[in-house]
Amino acid sequence: MGISMPPVAVKDLPRDDEGDPTAGSPSGRFVTPGFRAGFVLVTAMFFTWALANNLNDILIRQFQKALALSRGEAGFIQFVFYLAYFLWAIPAGMLMRRFGYRAGLLLGLAFYAVGALLFYPAAEIHRYWAFLLALFVLASGAAFLETAANPFIARFGDSSRASQRLTLAQAFNGLGAVVAPTIGGLFIFSGIEHSAQDIAAMSTDQLQAYRASEAAMVQGPYLALAVFVVILAVAIARVRLPVIRESEHEGAGAVAAVLRDRQLVGAVIAQFFYVGAQVCIWSYFVDFVKHLVPATPERTAAYLLSASLLLFMIGRFAGAALMHRIRPTRLLLLFGVTNVLLLALAIMLPGSAAVAALGLTSFFMSIMFPTIFALGIRNLGDGTALGSSLIIMAIIGGAIFPPLMGLLSESMDLQTALALPLLCFAIVAMFARTARD
Repeated sequence: MGISMPPVAVKDLPRDDEGDPTAGSPSGRFVTPGFRAGFVLVTAMFFTWALANNLNDILIRQFQKALALSRGEAGFIQFVFYLAYFLWAIPAGMLMRRFGYRAGLLLGLAFYAVGALLFYPAAEIHRYWAFLLALFVLASGAAFLETAANPFIARFGDSSRASQRLTLAQAFNGLGAVVAPTIGGLFIFSGIEHSAQDIAAMSTDQLQAYRASEAAMVQGPYLALAVFVVILAVAIARVRLPVIRESEHEGAGAVAAVLRDRQLVGAVIAQFFYVGAQVCIWSYFVDFVKHLVPATPERTAAYLLSASLLLFMIGRFAGAALMHRIRPTRLLLLFGVTNVLLLALAIMLPGSAAVAALGLTSFFMSIMFPTIFALGIRNLGDGTALGSSLIIMAIIGGAIFPPLMGLLSESMDLQTALALPLLCFAIVAMFARTARD
């Protein structure tokens, strides 16, 4: 990520567990001594929620096989997942204001672990609603983690180096995004692919056995994920973390005041459309590869998605470097317009060329979320926490657009349905054109 974070107010600087100010002094410390272990563990949260987010892209394809879902029905995986973000963004912020960031992280990890564990019984009963329930619980945990970790990570040291800490943490988010499709390709995709003719020729018992075995493929990876998250929770409960002091006087008047900031409102709208575009592209990437190049095995398509997400991670480092020379708004505009053009090519070109154009969009998505976020909360002062929650709520775009794109792809064509994320990136570019650095 490459963003310029707003100055951190003195009252918000990190404090140690006894409440004495220790970080944010003019020492230029990247991480205040005594908090390095905590910084590492909170950074691990960025990796953790990226795993959950990007495993969904594999589940959409897998559940079409295991549960006999249409593409539109499978798109509701993302609807349920990002609905949890929308519903929990403000309650998570309120809880952390009352009980602290550690409590928010621990509750998030608890939800996450329970949701991952629920995949096991969901596969046993082989019901879509059970998987959606598990995903909602898991996503509730991810919402707490993301709401807590984004502002928390910036306050582990000197405020002048906040953007560097966020860049490093977001790189681990990118790493999780790269790793997730590879895990899915290795451990969730079975490698067994039947044509529609093969499935039609199966007896009822054979078809039921095949679908049950495909559903069971998710059990092992999600059990392992639950164990990993429990270990993280134990470590977070024991490590030393800063205590962040925040104002407790944000009511309806504060909400109205924050919403009068036109740039914040624009950022909320832009984030809504950006997340919608991102989730659409990654959710249907494997399907897109199979649609344009049918001979490609599912596992290979998953690895191609990992390669695209590697470009996303590289783009964050490249964006951080470029923003030393190019204003964030200009770079956001350039990347937004580039993705509009790439999606136009993905719609018009045949086969592998279209897949390549779609894969390249991840590089240019890389700076969008953090840059829109930083521009939106710029100069909000005491309203920063509330503004942050409103922008996190805009993640609901990831719930609305994928099912809509799935339905469009069924009524027309998956390639033509890319017009939907194309429109979304055009709106991001419009925000960049009018925003102030």
